[in-house]
Amino acid sequence: MSLVISILGLAFLILVHEAGHFFMARLVGMKPTRFYIGFPPALAKVTRNGIEYGIGAIPLGGYVKIPGMHRMAPSDVDAHLGPALQEAPQLYGPVERLKRALAEDREAEALQAVDELEEAVDHSFVSPGPRRAADRGVREAREALSKHAYWRQRAWKRVIVIFAGPGTNLLFAIILFAALFMAGGGKATFRVASVLPKEPAAVAGLKPGDKILQINGVVLNKPSQIPQRISGSHGHTLRLLVQRNGRFIPLEPVQAHRKDGFYRLGFTLEGKGLSPPEAFWQSIKLTGTVTKQIGVSLGNLVHGQGRKDIASPVGIVQGSSSALKEGLQSYLWVLGLISLSLALLNLLPLLPLDGGHIAFSIVEGIRGRAVKREIYERVSAIGIFLVVLLFFVGLSNDIGRLGGG
Repeated sequence: MSLVISILGLAFLILVHEAGHFFMARLVGMKPTRFYIGFPPALAKVTRNGIEYGIGAIPLGGYVKIPGMHRMAPSDVDAHLGPALQEAPQLYGPVERLKRALAEDREAEALQAVDELEEAVDHSFVSPGPRRAADRGVREAREALSKHAYWRQRAWKRVIVIFAGPGTNLLFAIILFAALFMAGGGKATFRVASVLPKEPAAVAGLKPGDKILQINGVVLNKPSQIPQRISGSHGHTLRLLVQRNGRFIPLEPVQAHRKDGFYRLGFTLEGKGLSPPEAFWQSIKLTGTVTKQIGVSLGNLVHGQGRKDIASPVGIVQGSSSALKEGLQSYLWVLGLISLSLALLNLLPLLPLDGGHIAFSIVEGIRGRAVKREIYERVSAIGIFLVVLLFFVGLSNDIGRLGGG
C-alpha cells in the first residue's frame, strides 16, 4: 500500500507541474488544446471552449498540449506523411508543395498546401495506422502555422509559460514545508513522536509520548542534544531515562545502528509548531539550503564525483515509501523535497527540459528571430543523451540499493 501511495505522490507532483504550464499558458493568451490527468489514451474526455479535458489510461502525472511548440520543418512532414504516401502516391504533390513552402518560409502557400493535403488525405484509401499518422501530421501543420502557435509568441510569454511548470513545483514545496513547520515541524521537543518497529528504540522499550530526560546518566538541557549524543555514541551502548505518565522509567541498554552516515535509534521527536510568518521564513531558508546542496551535488557530478547521489524514479518511489512507513509527516517532508528537486532539475539548461526551452526563448528574444530547427535538434540530441545517461546512472544506483549493494 505504501508503494502505491508513493507512486501516486510522484504522479501528483508531475500533475502539479503540468497544471502550472496549462494555467499560465491560458493566462497569457495561449491556446492549449489538451489537458489530461494521466497520459493518453483517454478513458474519458470532454471538450470545452476548444480544449479537450480528459483522464488518461496511464495514471502517471498529467499531460498538456500547447500547439506549435516548434516551427514545422519539412522533415516533420516526411515523418507524419511518409507511411501514408507509400500507400497513396496521389499525396505526393500536396506533400511536396507543403515541404517546399515550409523550407522557403512562405506561410500563406504552406496554409494553402495544408488545406489541399487535408482534402487529399480524406479522399485516399489508407490503412488505419498510416491514416492516423497523416491526420496527426495535417493537424500539427495547421497548428504550427496558426497565429496562436507557441513558437510565434513573444519571448517573455514563452519563458513564463515554461517556467510555470517548475515554478509551481517550487511553490508547492515552499507551501508544504511551511505547513509542516506550522503543524509541529519546527523546534524539536524532548517528547517522542513515533518509534519505528523493530528498530533499537522499540527493542529498548521506548514509546510515543515518552519524554527523554537522560542519556547515559547525563541530564539533557536541550532537545538538540538527543540526536547529538546518539550519533556521537558510534554504536556503543546507550541507556535512556524517560518520563512516562509521571513516572521515571529506565529503558533497556541499546546500541544505535548506523544509517545514512549517522547512528540512530529509530524514533522521531515531537516538534513545536511555528507561527505562519516564522514558518514561511524557515521554509524559504530550507528551500535555499536544499537548492545549494543540489547545486553542489551537480557540480561534483561534473567533476566525476557524487555519482551515488543520483536516483531514478525507482529510487524516488522507494525513498518516499520508506518515509511513509515512518509516518505521514516524514512522507510529506520527502514529498516536498522531491517537488523541489523536480523543479530544480527541470530548470537545467538542457533540451528537452524546461530550462533548455527557457534558454532558447531568451536567445531568440535577444536575436529577434527563431533559432534554426537544425540547431534545436542537435542540442536536443545532446540533452536527451545526458538526461538518459543520468536516468541509467540513477537506475543502476537504485538496483544496487535494492540488492543490498
